[in-house]
Amino acid sequence: MIRVLICDDHQIVRQGIKQILADAADIALAGEAASGPEAVALVRAGGIDVVLMDIAMPQRDGLEALKQLRAEFPKLPVLMLSTYPDRQYAVRSLKLGASGYLNKSADSEQMIEAIRRVAGGRLFVTPHVAELLAGAVGGHGDEPLHDRLSHREYQVFRLLSQGASVGEIAQQLALSSNTVSTYRARILEKTGVRNDVELALYAVRQEV
Repeated sequence: MIRVLICDDHQIVRQGIKQILADAADIALAGEAASGPEAVALVRAGGIDVVLMDIAMPQRDGLEALKQLRAEFPKLPVLMLSTYPDRQYAVRSLKLGASGYLNKSADSEQMIEAIRRVAGGRLFVTPHVAELLAGAVGGHGDEPLHDRLSHREYQVFRLLSQGASVGEIAQQLALSSNTVSTYRARILEKTGVRNDVELALYAVRQEV
């Protein structure tokens, strides 16, 4: 029996996933979490074989929780779930140690297949994500500039490109305004743009 922890801050999403899991005789629900810290605490309590981790969550997002789980439980399979386009977070998730990446638009059979695959110690990626991963690995130095950003820098980059102010980003990510300003300066330098308007245009061109 594969014991699965569902981590998503939306109850309706967790309910939907539970219904999918209920149809698989070899999969059992081991628990639910609404945040990254809650998921880590439940994993520490034991009895988890696979974690289904949403990327976009309050307090600490799914990638931050993934990094912590990789540090404490390096052999625990973590399957990342996202509503974002694959190009935005798939490769980044896998580079951080995820066992697989699945868009929430996937059908129930694909989710069950993904859980079984990562529980068996294998990597799960869709053909499209495999293409993105191959491009990232064999890019020969021509990878997009934003791929050089750290995870936290990428978070700030996404929010800046969506028009959020330094103060709004600081509040959302629980950081000081000075820290966000430092990240902003690094992002501008790494992406080669001069201001937030050019950064937003860059994000549109790169489809991130």
